[in-house]
Amino acid sequence: MAKRALITGVTGQDGSYLAELLLERDYEVIGMVRRSSTVNFERIASIQDRLTLVSGDLLDEGSLISVLAEHRPDEIYNLAAQSFVQTSFGQPVLTGETTALGVTRMLEAIRITNPDVRFYQASSSEMFGKVVEVPQRETTPLYPRSPYGVAKVYGHWITVNYRESYDLHASSGILFNHESPRRGLEFVTRKVTNGVARIKLGLQDTLALGNLDAQRDWGYAADYVEAMWRMLQADTPDDYVIATGETHSVRELCEVAFGAVGLTMEDHVVLDERFLRPAEVDLLVGDATKAETVLGWERKVGFRELVEMMVESDLALVSSQRN
Repeated sequence: MAKRALITGVTGQDGSYLAELLLERDYEVIGMVRRSSTVNFERIASIQDRLTLVSGDLLDEGSLISVLAEHRPDEIYNLAAQSFVQTSFGQPVLTGETTALGVTRMLEAIRITNPDVRFYQASSSEMFGKVVEVPQRETTPLYPRSPYGVAKVYGHWITVNYRESYDLHASSGILFNHESPRRGLEFVTRKVTNGVARIKLGLQDTLALGNLDAQRDWGYAADYVEAMWRMLQADTPDDYVIATGETHSVRELCEVAFGAVGLTMEDHVVLDERFLRPAEVDLLVGDATKAETVLGWERKVGFRELVEMMVESDLALVSSQRN
């Protein structure tokens, strides 16, 4: 019989790639969406007719219990969150309610309805924040630098707590930055590649950015959802860093993106202090040795290939919007 998986955050970047991967593996996929006036189904449009979409909200435990009781998933991937770091400074309480307490509500729903469910929690490299060692691995102490990072730390540790207290098959993937053509425009990688496309096509002349020296470990989202699935196939639940082990600056991101269309960043990038964070995370770079060794996971797409893929996608998108 086909396995059944529930994905929260199915309309997001990771949710859409994960849904595609599970459908390829003959899963029955249930996507949980919030009732809101602005749900964006764009990322899952090509597979929407193959998904079962259900209404539920991480703010409402009763809705989660109902979804689990009715659909009886074998696996749950909790990808939903207020996932934008900058927004978390302006909406810290909402971020805590969804990104932190939302995890507890889901774990409680599992404990009440079916403790045999396998659970994946989307943890984040932002938990490392002001890093105390380089590179960061599963044993690195956490030092979050934003309300989002703090909320993710809570979600991470409550997952560990339920695993140890109730013997749940609950795993956390500590994913470093992962991008794709489906990344939201508010994230710096997509902001850059979309800006480059618009500049190339003559729709704007400058691109305003904040800290060009911030360094990140950027991978490809479609590679990273494979790691999520592998965690839930493992006999023993555990926590894993998923990363490339390479670090690149925002400046380098810009150089590759502008270079892909024959332009130079110096002619177009302007610094804007509005985009500087109250507390910056300076250097995130992950060590995914454990995931590679235990899960057999490997990344396939490199940094330059990823950035060029995103620029190419945005050129096509912006061109189509003009026509």
